[in-house]
Amino acid sequence: MGRYYYQRYLKLKKAMQQIPFREHFVNDGDGDDDDDEESRAGAAALVFVCAPPSYHNKRSSSTTSRTKLLSLLLLSLLSCTFILTPHALSLFSFADSFGAEDEGLVAADVNAPLCSSISNGTICCDRSGIRTDVCIMKGDVRTNSASSSIFLYKNTNGFINYVSSMVEEKELQHEKIRPYTRKWETSVMDTIDELDLVVKKENETANHHCDVVHDVPAVFFSTGGYTGNVYHEFNDGILPLYITSQHLKKKVVFVILEYHNWWIMKYGDILSRLSDYPPIDFSGDKRTHCFPEAIVGLRIHDELTVDPSLMRGNKNAIDFRNVLDQAYWPRIRGLIQDEEREAREKLSLSPSSDPSFKNVKEVQGDQSKKPKLVILSRNGSRAITNENSLVKMAEDIGFQVQVVRPDRTSELAKIYRALNSSDVMVGVHGAAMTHFLFMKPGSVFIQVIPLGTDWAAETYYGEPARKLGLKYIGYTILPRESSLYDQYDKNDPVLRDPSSVNEKGWQYTKTIYLDGQNVRLNLRRFQKRLVRAYDYSINRISQNCHHQSQ
Repeated sequence: MGRYYYQRYLKLKKAMQQIPFREHFVNDGDGDDDDDEESRAGAAALVFVCAPPSYHNKRSSSTTSRTKLLSLLLLSLLSCTFILTPHALSLFSFADSFGAEDEGLVAADVNAPLCSSISNGTICCDRSGIRTDVCIMKGDVRTNSASSSIFLYKNTNGFINYVSSMVEEKELQHEKIRPYTRKWETSVMDTIDELDLVVKKENETANHHCDVVHDVPAVFFSTGGYTGNVYHEFNDGILPLYITSQHLKKKVVFVILEYHNWWIMKYGDILSRLSDYPPIDFSGDKRTHCFPEAIVGLRIHDELTVDPSLMRGNKNAIDFRNVLDQAYWPRIRGLIQDEEREAREKLSLSPSSDPSFKNVKEVQGDQSKKPKLVILSRNGSRAITNENSLVKMAEDIGFQVQVVRPDRTSELAKIYRALNSSDVMVGVHGAAMTHFLFMKPGSVFIQVIPLGTDWAAETYYGEPARKLGLKYIGYTILPRESSLYDQYDKNDPVLRDPSSVNEKGWQYTKTIYLDGQNVRLNLRRFQKRLVRAYDYSINRISQNCHHQSQ
């Protein structure tokens, strides 16, 4: 914004140099009326930009001293600086550079770190990222859900108040933002509610009182878009929420656009580890909420990860997983206690000679020595059609096997419990692979990669899993292991050259490879991966036992 107005000033300055300005200056009677024409043209141009129209139309016939006139010019100049370029230049930096070369002024504005420091009464928006926009508002921040607006009231005292009253400017600054982290994807961003962020003069607060006053910052974000898909819920929402708010140490209020009760129920345990306050439904809560600061929009780093180089304190994906631990373990302990109580009740009601109960502890102890393998099972497309045979093979290798079938209604604490206690997770590429975030670093993640999904499998899950500290194994199926093998000619590009099909567009990929494909594993081929995972897990368990015994 500051650069725009400075460039405008330069154009006006050049134009005004062609016009005689002597009549706008008052001869002070000392005979020295041949001042530098460029300085006079520049001053006049600035007055033209910032002063009210009547200033130019009324010819001065006064004999007021030149000192007073220069004071008025300086007043106008300083007013412009504060009104038009609040993000770029402070009063002193502008005054220091007023005689400098044009290149120096522009360079200083361009090179200033975006939103590196923000003063009260200011909005600073970082729109440099391809994934998201984030705006920060500091000062007297007030919500107005009826107009989908957030107002920031600024104290325009002194000469700034004088200039703003002359131009009768009701909005000192106005920004628009859709607080969702898929900025590049127009089709989904068009469905996200847009917010107006407006800076107004403080004297307009009389008719806009606070119903609820908060003494901590707010973070505004949307749970619209692709919410309903667990990958997007974590990648577009939960992880960015952690990235944006963790430095506030729970002293923050979350204000949610497109608020869903089911989303709050599903992720309430995580929200409680990021904020000490209940979330607010922006559209549903018509009260005016007032905050000392607001962050509008969420920051995002990459697919399902946290980049420590961009985080305060070098927080990383493992730190995020520690938050999940804190969120879910209270519930998991409750589940364990319930199961133990039910087991005791069954034992007390059964005859002491019943063989099904006499060796419960022995069986549990024996199972705990085996590496645990969790299979994330899919229904519909990309299902493993010989899953039962896979389970039997894994048990024969020596695994304790648990099959988990997550869906939208699954309680995340139960899924977390299963994967947190596992040594190996196996699943076919898809949104459910997001649950690798629940695994302990050092565990094994085997992703079955159907035809046509190589790039997505690596980008969305393989690489992020490594960043979490997992041992990642990608199992790319052969054409014979795909249900597509029976639907297409053996030389069809669908089987021979999936990348050429993907180049035709997302709809081809989705229809053919995501929605229209199941997997029948070559168990002899897949067994090699399971044996590797088993040997790795046994060695890891032995090392852990050795460390615990020391």
